[in-house]
Amino acid sequence: MLALLCFLLAVLASPFKSKSRLEAENAALRHQLIVLRRKEPGRIQLTNNDRWFLVQLYRWFPSTLQVLSIIRPETLVRWHRAGFRSYWCWKSRSRGGRPQIESDLRALIRRMSIENPLWGAPRIHGELLKLGFEVAQSSVAKYMVKRRGPPSQGWCTFLRNHAPDIAAMDLFVVPTIGFNLLYAFVIVRLDRRDLVWINVTTNPTAEWIARQITEAFPWDDAPQYLIRDRDRIYGTIVTRRLRAMGIRDKPTAPASPWQNGFAVRLIGSIGASAWIISSSWVRRICAES
Repeated sequence: MLALLCFLLAVLASPFKSKSRLEAENAALRHQLIVLRRKEPGRIQLTNNDRWFLVQLYRWFPSTLQVLSIIRPETLVRWHRAGFRSYWCWKSRSRGGRPQIESDLRALIRRMSIENPLWGAPRIHGELLKLGFEVAQSSVAKYMVKRRGPPSQGWCTFLRNHAPDIAAMDLFVVPTIGFNLLYAFVIVRLDRRDLVWINVTTNPTAEWIARQITEAFPWDDAPQYLIRDRDRIYGTIVTRRLRAMGIRDKPTAPASPWQNGFAVRLIGSIGASAWIISSSWVRRICAES
């Protein structure tokens, strides 16, 4: 009774199927009849041609799984997957070329890359040449251990570890209410963004800058690195003073203010505060007058 009901439902649904789908299902049914008509004793034997035909029908028309009777649908899917694996094994077969290196050498490359995480393929390749192994650098890179992260610390980690030893300085212009120009000099530490030194002058010189650096870092409080831009005011006197104090001079690249971002950000905050104070002072004068 259940089989009759399924047959009736299939007949009712057949007008809504496409012509090519109906033809594929009819081809699958006819091929099953051909297999059943073979006079072979015992269990039904399917040849490779039968499997290939049914797999191709399933590949183009997956609905043919519904009309299979002599085999289970899971069996057809397993054939399809096995054929897919066989095809790619055939595609990736060895076609000659450079022979593979020995397993001992591959294990040695892997061990060297694990024990020396900072070594790249050129370094390991050079060490292998010293040991007498003739191997290409591309082969060394192929058999090295693939790491997810960088082999060394990133820039954020480097800055966090060395920030207490780094300071930055910069010079900027402040216009006054009388349309005069004042030159302000600031030094800030990168560790906690502490404003170490600030001073103002109307005539900045290299001697004045060198004296400000000396007064900002008395005794042994000098940082190890000092970042600055490439302004011409930082002349030979400033670099000589930094060298005498044991500070390594680190000028930024030309036209790259973002490389001295801490000092530039501090100058922006100071400029905004000065503009607010001067504006309120001007409004107060205007109101009193």
